[in-house]
Amino acid sequence: MSLNANSNGPLDRAFAILDFGATQHKAVTAAEIAKNLDLPLATAHRLINNLESRGLLQRAPGTKHLVVGNNLVVLAGKTIGSAFRTARRHAVLQNVAAEIGEQCEIGIARNNAVVYVDSVRVKPAQGLQFDPGYSAPLYCTSTGKIYLSILPLKPREKLIRSLQMEQHTDRTITNPDALLAVLEATRREGWARTNEEFVKGVVGCAVPILAPGGTLIACLGVSVPVARISFEELQSFREPLGRAAKLLSESLLYSAC
Repeated sequence: MSLNANSNGPLDRAFAILDFGATQHKAVTAAEIAKNLDLPLATAHRLINNLESRGLLQRAPGTKHLVVGNNLVVLAGKTIGSAFRTARRHAVLQNVAAEIGEQCEIGIARNNAVVYVDSVRVKPAQGLQFDPGYSAPLYCTSTGKIYLSILPLKPREKLIRSLQMEQHTDRTITNPDALLAVLEATRREGWARTNEEFVKGVVGCAVPILAPGGTLIACLGVSVPVARISFEELQSFREPLGRAAKLLSESLLYSAC
């Protein structure tokens, strides 16, 4: 989505600045914002200062360049979570969980972690349970791998090499080069799997949920005890999860209910 900075009112311009900042893969300067949005530099500075004072924009560490602020990230996460906690979208989650016979969950990335915003459990709990509000590391969850894989190569590598990767199980991938190879495969294949990497005895997979314009907004995943489903058998979940993710994406075109 592209917002028009030349619409009447400072609020339109402020939203356009936030939209521009949120779609960039690097920190930007005030001059870049002004140029790309066709704003007078003084106007851009004034709006940026207002947004920065509210925590919606912030300076990248050690620079004057701008990135989205923590308050905006938190608000975005709450907004996405609320969007998926509607009767229609929860019904889609219930249906796919019933079809595959395992717990399904919707997760988003926030502050270098996966936060789960909705889940449906269809069998007695065994092992890992991704309930709403639960958070987990990016690098050893299927949803996290999808979010990491969509980053451009250089920012992806920089982030991976800066993460503190804890060895949760003997299968947790903590070697940056090995993880980068997995993420490249994830990007190429369009889905992700985990093989007892966060909790011993639990495997899982996830597919992306895309906004109508193609932007990744969340992931639909499944977690299952390896005693019931092997890592190789997760392939059978890809098609039903993909169908449900498409329905969730299409539902975003309609008003919440």
